[in-house]
Amino acid sequence: MLISPNQLTDHLQKGLKSLYTLHGDEPLLIQEALDAIRATARAQGFTERTSHTVSGTNFDWSEVLAACGSLSLFADKQIVEIRIPSGKPGKEGSMALQQLVDQSRGNDATLTLVVLPRLDKMTKSSAWFAALESGITLEVSPVERGALPQWIAQRLAAQGQRVVAGEEGQRTLQFFADRVEGNLLAAHQEIQKLALLHPAGELRFAHIESAVLNVARYDVFKLSEAVLGGQAARVQRMLDGLQAEGEAEVLVHYTLAEDIRALKRVKDAMNRGTPLPMALREQRVWGNKERLFERVLPRLNDASLAHLLQSAHLVDGIVKGLKQPDWPTDNWQALGRLAMQLCGQCVTGAGKLASTGRVASVQG
Repeated sequence: MLISPNQLTDHLQKGLKSLYTLHGDEPLLIQEALDAIRATARAQGFTERTSHTVSGTNFDWSEVLAACGSLSLFADKQIVEIRIPSGKPGKEGSMALQQLVDQSRGNDATLTLVVLPRLDKMTKSSAWFAALESGITLEVSPVERGALPQWIAQRLAAQGQRVVAGEEGQRTLQFFADRVEGNLLAAHQEIQKLALLHPAGELRFAHIESAVLNVARYDVFKLSEAVLGGQAARVQRMLDGLQAEGEAEVLVHYTLAEDIRALKRVKDAMNRGTPLPMALREQRVWGNKERLFERVLPRLNDASLAHLLQSAHLVDGIVKGLKQPDWPTDNWQALGRLAMQLCGQCVTGAGKLASTGRVASVQG
């Protein structure tokens, strides 16, 4: 049975099950879910805990099977944790996991916890994962940028703090989110720091500005969403962050160029009479990007896409060491100009870009 992390507390209050599988790439939320399950288990007499990390093809699954099938002399109930960092248990592991599921049925003395990274569609359709789904499964998804201010507000409320009401409060939360984007564990630590620095009650912008470090970490693939979303100021901030973190310019260029090529392919299909939803499926555009493409494509014409393709071609040469007339020689400045060209096509009207000052200067 699949439940969300938000449902976990209510679920545990109704009764502990014998098998839980947690998968996702957000360490903080995985750890908090594990802590909640363990705390409930300890309250119910699960006093012993063993942990096994599956590493490499020579991992001995017999130890795990033995641990799940027997108790020590000193405990009536036990927790057995199995971590598979690669998300690939292998052939022997697949069989062992299916056997563990069989052992867990009706076994109230052993609580089995399986921890996995984010899984792709093929892995989720495997026999071993289907067996694990007969227990309780939690898919832990990252907190997206748009939901981050509310997540911060909820965490502050849990420790008795809140931002001021109105526009200042919204600006404070947005500032906080900008400083911790892509780094939820550090965000959690910054929130805890505020509890140490300030008493319960209202926090003003000055409190946040002076206390919260800039611990944001940027994902080049999230840059794509920001560009297609027309978020010019965020795009520039992400480019600066990626440069500071030493991200490869060729990867940033590939991400931007691939979006432009995908937009062109979908637009060409639409020109041939293919409905937009079908064209997106044919080009394997899914999820958040699908929604962004649906919003952006009606604003793009063939001439603007041809211009973007030409710009992407020129920047490809720049990041490989070639100079191009009327383009910056610095790789990151050229990438910024390409990103802003695409970003400018993804917003309504030029005024939004002009209002950002620095962004307008690199659009070109």
